[in-house]
Amino acid sequence: MVGDRSNMRNKNEKRSLSYAQAGVSIERAEEALKRIKSHVLSTLDPHSIGKPGLFSGFFEVPSGYKEPVLLSTTDGVGTKLLIAKEMNCYDSIGVDLVNHCANDILVHGGKPMFFLDYVGTGKLNPEVVEKIISGMAKACRTAGVSLIGGELAEMPGLYRDADFDLVGTMVGIAEKSSIVDGSQIQEGDLVIGLSSNGIHTNGFSLVRKVLLQSRRFTLNQMIPELGSELGKELLKPHKLYMNEVVECLRTGYVRGMAHITGGGLPGNIVRILPKNVDAIIRRGAWKMPAIFSLVERKGSVSKKEMLKTFNLGIGFVMVIAEKGNAEILKALDSTRSAETKTDGRDSFEIGEIVRGGGKVIMEESAEDCS
Repeated sequence: MVGDRSNMRNKNEKRSLSYAQAGVSIERAEEALKRIKSHVLSTLDPHSIGKPGLFSGFFEVPSGYKEPVLLSTTDGVGTKLLIAKEMNCYDSIGVDLVNHCANDILVHGGKPMFFLDYVGTGKLNPEVVEKIISGMAKACRTAGVSLIGGELAEMPGLYRDADFDLVGTMVGIAEKSSIVDGSQIQEGDLVIGLSSNGIHTNGFSLVRKVLLQSRRFTLNQMIPELGSELGKELLKPHKLYMNEVVECLRTGYVRGMAHITGGGLPGNIVRILPKNVDAIIRRGAWKMPAIFSLVERKGSVSKKEMLKTFNLGIGFVMVIAEKGNAEILKALDSTRSAETKTDGRDSFEIGEIVRGGGKVIMEESAEDCS
């Protein structure tokens, strides 16, 4: 009987499986964590009072607020990830994610404080993870944000080997009395648009359908009207509007702000409008970047579809009191670098607020942004 038990044990041992055989490697995860540790630590400020490896990230609420309100947002990069994967260029999508979330905090007058990320994949590639996190860390340092935690999830079967998804969550803080939510917007106010850095992070499914699938452009193809290879244009990082927002808020003339993402100008400005006013947006007030013209033309995409899918060159909007126009423009000019000033304008008066019913009205022009 003793021999029988031994044989049974040997058979069971042969049939046993490991986590690694199921496709999940603890070793790869540990290597990835080692690679990203220095990047994460580079973002921490004195309010980050925890240490790497704990089950939660610790962040001490800054002092100086009478009635502090926490603001939170979460987002992803979408199918822009597929462009990054094909280009083997991953750091810019980490920047995309942080800047997108930071803008969503800034739009209400909040100060971004800390960030958490999630990377889900079929097979963890430590080098790719490091590139993504290094981009995040760079953007966090620029925005003064602490990267206090995250999750690396290896899930074979849910994702194919090299496939991955990327999600981020950011928390900010604001004085309750200083929150900007659009409720003070009134007839006679002006709408100021801040230029985008191209497509940012919305509309890539349509871009890929038109340019890469239907028209069969390649990402390394030089496109004369873009002045660059297609892939480089598409991977331009989502712009951060922190400096502009901080300076303009100091004037006291900002009454509402909108981050122009999915839904375009109409779908995002409407979110902050009181029910007794409309926003008139003049489409000829700024020049639409060439990448949008390319998508529109090659895909025979309607103007209505372009408007609700893309930012069309305006990534952020401020609604300001008319009497503060000169001061706002001065504040915006103070945030521009010497390089930016030689490239032309990056802010535009694109419309005004009129009596109405809470709608965004796109006013056509002869040039129609083209």
